Amino acid sequence: MGQPLSTATGSITPDTRFDIGPVRYPKLFGRNTVPIPMSDGAVLSADILRPGDSAGPTGEPLPAIINFTAYNKALNRHGMRFHTVLRRAAARLAPSDRTRMTARDVLRTPAGGVLEPFAINRTAVARGYVGLMVDVRGTGSSTGTWDFFSPREQRDYLEVVRWVRAQPWCDGDVAVQGLSYGAIAALLTAGQGAEGVKACFAIEAGENPVRELGLTGGVPTPGMLVWMLAVTGGKWLPAWPGLLRAGLAGKFLRDRLIGDTGWPARALRLALTAEHEDGYLNPGWDARLCKYEDITVPTWIHGGWHDVYNRSNFRLYDRIPVPGGPKQVLVDDSYHLTPGSGFGDPGNPQALDELQCAFFDRWVKSIDNGIDGYGPITVRRQGDGAWIRRDSFPDPAAGVRRLYLTSESSGTAAHSAADGGLADIAADAEHRLPLPARRGSAASSNTAVLSMGIALLFGPEFGNDDRRNEATAVTFTSAAFATDTVLTGPMNLHLRAVAEGTDAFWSITICAVRPDGASVPLTRGALLSSLRATDSARSDYVDGELLFPLHTLTAETAAPLTPGLPFDIDIEINPTEALLRAGERLRVSVSCSSFPRHFIAPWKQRQIRGQAIVLDPAHPSYLSLLTAPK
Repeated sequence: MGQPLSTATGSITPDTRFDIGPVRYPKLFGRNTVPIPMSDGAVLSADILRPGDSAGPTGEPLPAIINFTAYNKALNRHGMRFHTVLRRAAARLAPSDRTRMTARDVLRTPAGGVLEPFAINRTAVARGYVGLMVDVRGTGSSTGTWDFFSPREQRDYLEVVRWVRAQPWCDGDVAVQGLSYGAIAALLTAGQGAEGVKACFAIEAGENPVRELGLTGGVPTPGMLVWMLAVTGGKWLPAWPGLLRAGLAGKFLRDRLIGDTGWPARALRLALTAEHEDGYLNPGWDARLCKYEDITVPTWIHGGWHDVYNRSNFRLYDRIPVPGGPKQVLVDDSYHLTPGSGFGDPGNPQALDELQCAFFDRWVKSIDNGIDGYGPITVRRQGDGAWIRRDSFPDPAAGVRRLYLTSESSGTAAHSAADGGLADIAADAEHRLPLPARRGSAASSNTAVLSMGIALLFGPEFGNDDRRNEATAVTFTSAAFATDTVLTGPMNLHLRAVAEGTDAFWSITICAVRPDGASVPLTRGALLSSLRATDSARSDYVDGELLFPLHTLTAETAAPLTPGLPFDIDIEINPTEALLRAGERLRVSVSCSSFPRHFIAPWKQRQIRGQAIVLDPAHPSYLSLLTAPK
C-alpha cells in the first residue's frame, strides 16, 4: 500500500527512484579467502567479487566497495547463495499498511534489498564496482586476535584500504559500507581520513556502542554476551581450503589457541563483578569510538526507530560536519534485523541495494543522478506510516510541552500496577507510587528490541501492544488528544523519586494508547539512579527545557542514593517521530526491570529496594517533549 508523502522543499519525494543504469557486466567472478597482510604480521582474509563477461573478470580498473565484518564472511557467502530465492519469496507476501511494523513486515525484509549491502552489493558490482568483504582480525578466516573496534583493528581498516587501492583492478577510489558492526567499521574508516575513501554508507550504526548497547542506562545488556559467543563460535569455522592454499592454517590455529582475549569471559566478569571498571564508560571504551567530527566524505546514515542504536541516528547526522545532500539520514520504523522492509514497494523508498548503488554512483563516480537532492532527513512517521522529508530534525514547527505525572486515574490502565494520569497541570497533593519489584513479562517491546525484531513473529504483544508488560509497571496516561498531534525528537522524563536502597533502576516506555486500549510502544529509555549525573554542556535544551540529558556514566560521577531521601533524576528517552490521532492518548510506563533487555547483576539487585515515584507539588515529575500539529 502506498503511504502519504511529505517534502520540505523541492520535488524529490521519499519514494523517488534514482537511475542506477543497466547491468554493465553479465557475470560476476569471486575470489575467496584472499590474504591481506597487516603491518604487525596478522593476515586478514577477504572475499572479492569482480564483474566481467564470458572472457573473465574485466580488466578495467573500477572503484571498490569494502565491508568489514566480524560475522565470518564464509558463512555470509554461503548464505548469499539463497539471497535471490529469499528475496523473491519475501516479495510474494502482501505488504501491511505499515502504520506499525508487523510479523508480515519482518518476513518481507529480504525483499527490500538489505541482503546485498549486508555482504557484497551485487547490484552495484554488476554496474561497475569491485566488492570486498573482509573478516576483521581474529574472526572468520583472519588470523590475529579479535578485539572489537580497538585501535589496532582501526589501523587494519586503513591498511586494507591501502592494499585495495594498490590492486590493478581498483582505480584508486573506495567506498566503505556495512550493517551494524560493518557500519561502525565504515564510519571508523571514514573518521580516520583514509586516503581514497570517497563515500560511506552506514546501516544501523551506533554512535557509542558501549553506551547504547553494552551498558544501556548503565546496566549490561544480556544480548552482548550472546553476540560475543556467536562471534567467538564463528571464528572457529574458517574457510580451510583458502587457509591451506595460502599456507596460513598453522598460524590461524596458533592465534586461535593462544591469542584469544576471551571476550565472553570478560563480559561475564563485567556483569557479575561489583564495580568492575568496564561497567562504566572509561578511556578504554572511548578509544574504540569514531571521531565523527573528522569525517569529511559523503555519508548515508540509515536507522530504525526500534533499532538497538535508535539513539544514534540524528546524533551521528549532527556530529558529521558534511552538508545535507552529501550527508543523508533515513529512519524507518524498523528493528536491527529488518532494515529496508517494504523498500521498493510503491510509495516507499527505492530498494536498499539500489539506494546504496545510487549514492555511490553520485559520490564515487560523480554521476549526476539527483540523489544529492534527496532528504537530507527522511523518516517514516509512526502511527500512520507516512514518509516525511525535512531539512532538519526535530520538526522545526514543534514546540516544547510538559505533561505532568499525576496520581489521578486515567481509567484506561486497570491492567497496570498503578494507573496514573498525564496532565498539563502538576499534582496539587503529594502521593507516593511504589514500583512492583517483580519482573515484567517477556512479552514486551523490550524483547522485540533485544531480539532485533524477530519476537514480532510471536504476536502483537511482542512489540505492538505492551499491556502484558505494563502489569508490573506504574503507568501515566493522558486524556484523549482532541486533534491529530505529532511527537518529534527526543524526550526527557524528569522524576522525583525515593528508594529504600542505595540504587534504583528505571525502565521507561512511551506508548500511544489506541481507542481499543492497545498500548503501542513508540520509544523508550532506561537509567540506573547512581549514574544520574548529566553533562549539561553536552545535553540538549530547547527554550531552556532539557530534552536530551547526556549522562556521564563514569565511575567518578557515580553517586549512590541515600535511603529514604527523595532525589531528582532525568531519564533520556530516545528520539522518535509519531502521529497521535484525535482520540488517542499518550502513556508513560515506568518499571524497575526490563528483562531480557537489561541485566541487573545479583550484587546490584541487593542495592535496589523499595523504589517509588514521589508526586510532590513542590518537586513535580513530568515528561518534556516536542509536539506539533499534523
